[in-house]
Amino acid sequence: MKRTPSPNRLGATLYMPATRPDLAEVVLHNKIPGLRSLVFCLEDAVSDKDVGMALENLRTALPTLAAQMSSCPERPLLFIRPRHAEMGAQLTGEFCLDAVDGFVLPKFTHASMEAWWRVMANTHLCMMPTLETEEVFDVKQMTGLADALDAHPCHERIIALRIGGNDLMNVISMRRSRDFTLYDGPMGYIIKMLVAVFGARNYALTAPVCEHIDDLQLLKKELALDVAHGLVGKTAIHPNQIDVIQRALMVTPGDHADALRILNSTQAVFKSQGAMCEPATHKRWALTVLERAQHYGIVSASGETARVAPAK
Repeated sequence: MKRTPSPNRLGATLYMPATRPDLAEVVLHNKIPGLRSLVFCLEDAVSDKDVGMALENLRTALPTLAAQMSSCPERPLLFIRPRHAEMGAQLTGEFCLDAVDGFVLPKFTHASMEAWWRVMANTHLCMMPTLETEEVFDVKQMTGLADALDAHPCHERIIALRIGGNDLMNVISMRRSRDFTLYDGPMGYIIKMLVAVFGARNYALTAPVCEHIDDLQLLKKELALDVAHGLVGKTAIHPNQIDVIQRALMVTPGDHADALRILNSTQAVFKSQGAMCEPATHKRWALTVLERAQHYGIVSASGETARVAPAK
């Protein structure tokens, strides 16, 4: 079984309609610089009338990707988002998925878990379930879902749980403001609750998309809050968002220094940069910081990226 990739590899996960005619070329010819993870979408990004065309387009592109992927040493992680489990079964039964790392599972619930597992159990594919239905607003149901995932073999296949912000806002008949981050409205509670329920069980969570494509300042403000809540990546819908998202995931020199000291110190408690450091309670944070630095680098005084050795 292929090892599940680290969620810190995801970065800005770009969603691309499977109707796009150059799916293979985007990856093989590096048409989108900095791309770390890409989702060929057959769900919300494709209208009902175009589903057949999107499937055939994907059927054509996937063998090309499989045949030439070895020539792309730093290729992005590749995912497909089917519309439902029945389409997932069609993909696993009829399509060449050798170049695909996993499926993004839309509108994932406790009730749909077994259907998705029947589709994916005998494949190499990893899973990114998306939390975007009415049940997500109920902390008891989310706790029940977390309990079910912990006890299920699919647990080992999950890279991250994706928070579907727009679908969740639709449940309560709202659209995100142009002037405020998601954290300034009802989604602020939802994100905090999901971090509390799933993060405490060591599931990684990714941040919802910011659909105001031209407002990079709003995106930067929201990214700072994403990182503060421990989210590991963010959905992107435009290539212009990729660099902004991945720069936000870089590690500050101060955090990097603290992480190293926490992991190497023999002291129970010590002061660093005006704050208390306690290895017993800060170790997991420190390990996460070093892994982020491995993937995204450290912000230097000039704003350039400095690569570091892999975290141990």
